[in-house]
Amino acid sequence: MKKITLLLLLFISTIIVAQEKEEKHPQDINKKHEVKLNVLGILAFEWIDVSYEYLINEESSFGVGALVSFNNDSDIAEYRKFSLTPYYRRYFSSKFARGFFVEGFGMLHSYEKNNYDYYDDYNGNYINNGNNETNTEFAVGISVGGKFISKKGFTTEIYLGLGRNLGGNNSSLEAVGRGGISLGYRF
Repeated sequence: MKKITLLLLLFISTIIVAQEKEEKHPQDINKKHEVKLNVLGILAFEWIDVSYEYLINEESSFGVGALVSFNNDSDIAEYRKFSLTPYYRRYFSSKFARGFFVEGFGMLHSYEKNNYDYYDDYNGNYINNGNNETNTEFAVGISVGGKFISKKGFTTEIYLGLGRNLGGNNSSLEAVGRGGISLGYRF
C-alpha cells in the first residue's frame, strides 16, 4: 500500500511540474521594453510616429507614442500637427505580450483650424482669410489590434482606434483616429 501511495504521489507531482513548465521563447525572457516606428504614418501621412512600450507582465503593458507632422502646409495639418499618446494594452493570448490586444488611450494633440471667410460659388472654393489658428485638445479612446514577434525580437503590429475630444470649445474635430502598422524591436 505504501508503494502504491508513493507511486501515485510521484505520478501526480510529475504531472503538476510538467503543467507548470512552459515553453519559453528567447524574445520573452527578460525583455520588457519595445521601441516602434509607425511606417504607415511616414508613407501615407508624412508623420513621424514613434512609440515606447513597457511590458508589465505577459498580459498587459503601457506605453507612450509621439507624433509630429513634418509637412505643415498640407491638408493633413488640419487633422493633426502633433500628438502625445499614453496608452494601456491588455493582451488576449497565451503567449507573452503578443497576439490580439485591446488598448485604452489618451491623446493630447494639436491641429490647425482654418477660418474661412466665405464660399465662392463661381469657382467652388472656400476663401480663407488667412487667420488659421492652432488648437490643442485632449481625447480619450479605444483601439484594437494585433502584435507579432520574431524569435530575434523584431515586432510588427497593426492597430486601429477611435477617440473623442473632451471639452466643449466648439472645435472642428469631435473625434480622433489612432492607427498604424508599426515595426519595432523588443529588448
